[in-house]
Amino acid sequence: MMSLPRPGHGAREVFRLCVSRVSDPDLKARLTGAADSVDAASGRFDQATTHGKLHEVAVDEAVPTLSAAEMGKVYTQRMARRGAPGREVYDTILGAAPNGVCPLCQQRVASTLDHHLPKAWFPTLVVAPLNLVPACSDCNKAKLDTLPRRAEEVALHPYYDDIDGVVWLAAKVIESAPSAVVYRVAAPSDWDPVLAHRVRRHFAILRLGELYAAQGAEKLLNLRHQLDLVHAASGEHGVRAELLARYRSCLEARRNGWRTAAYRAWAGSVWFCCGGFAEGL
Repeated sequence: MMSLPRPGHGAREVFRLCVSRVSDPDLKARLTGAADSVDAASGRFDQATTHGKLHEVAVDEAVPTLSAAEMGKVYTQRMARRGAPGREVYDTILGAAPNGVCPLCQQRVASTLDHHLPKAWFPTLVVAPLNLVPACSDCNKAKLDTLPRRAEEVALHPYYDDIDGVVWLAAKVIESAPSAVVYRVAAPSDWDPVLAHRVRRHFAILRLGELYAAQGAEKLLNLRHQLDLVHAASGEHGVRAELLARYRSCLEARRNGWRTAAYRAWAGSVWFCCGGFAEGL
């Protein structure tokens, strides 16, 4: 997962913008009156997430004068819809994804906003920027509308969790024909057990092991010819040097990227460097 800077817009500001074009006087008054509740809910979310207590936040009952459906439409009709008053904020948050890549899987295109806490359960957070994260459609669907009941069940949040300071993604070469790489979370020994569990859960729910393995297989398919040429000219040591050069380049760009882990694993396999990469062709 890639960490992201927090959005610069406040919850009250965005909510008021989203409801600014409501024409029905009664609905407009009720929505405008909910701004304080929205701001307070965003503040509680921020404090709970910062201190690792998000699982203790009570399910939101919205506000007495508005239904959850009415609050939900503030997002679907007045923020996410093209031409809506809040669409510019939506696009700004979505555009924060580095190079347009989903920060949750670090692979697919970020095409939507994910509600970190489900909008069905937390209607006052439907347009709160801190609760909105750029994501690909696959990751958005995989997370589902589940509620965390324990600290270990709280999903990783790109605005609050920065796990890229150390290497935690590991790959292993399957030394058989055809060769493959498998991925796992190798939690550093100094990680808190709760964080390690959250990262492994993130990896499993989003099925990142399968995604990265498929990408690794495709990369190897396109790499084999080049490695074959290097092996013919320089043998095992030449192949390893080539892989290590690619590893170092990827490491600079993304420490826990699937490519970085794959090149590290391939370079570390004597079997692979001695020609195993070509087996099964």
